[in-house]
Amino acid sequence: MSRTYKRWYDHDPLLMQVIELLKSYPNELRVQAEYFLKKVEEQVSKEALDRFYEMVKPKILGNRWYDSDPLLSKTVELLRVVPQDIQKMAANNFITALKESGVIIEKNA
Repeated sequence: MSRTYKRWYDHDPLLMQVIELLKSYPNELRVQAEYFLKKVEEQVSKEALDRFYEMVKPKILGNRWYDSDPLLSKTVELLRVVPQDIQKMAANNFITALKESGVIIEKNA
């Protein structure tokens, strides 16, 4: 029997961590969200990314914590709709960048 998840990101602990970080520190992490979008644009073009976002974004914005910020909204929505392997890769890259910039401090095991 397959597991069912309440939220789209519950299947991956690292992805859950990224979403919780974005939710907790939206202003501080905007730079990382912008970097993520620029990396995607390098792969597919800004126009293609914008068209794709227009197709996947909800018709009514305003109910979710990230709807008030267009950059975060675009980042989270794109992360939501990409395949799980891309989600995992993006989450890993995001966490690595946060560690390298000192936003996340690794705990000694």
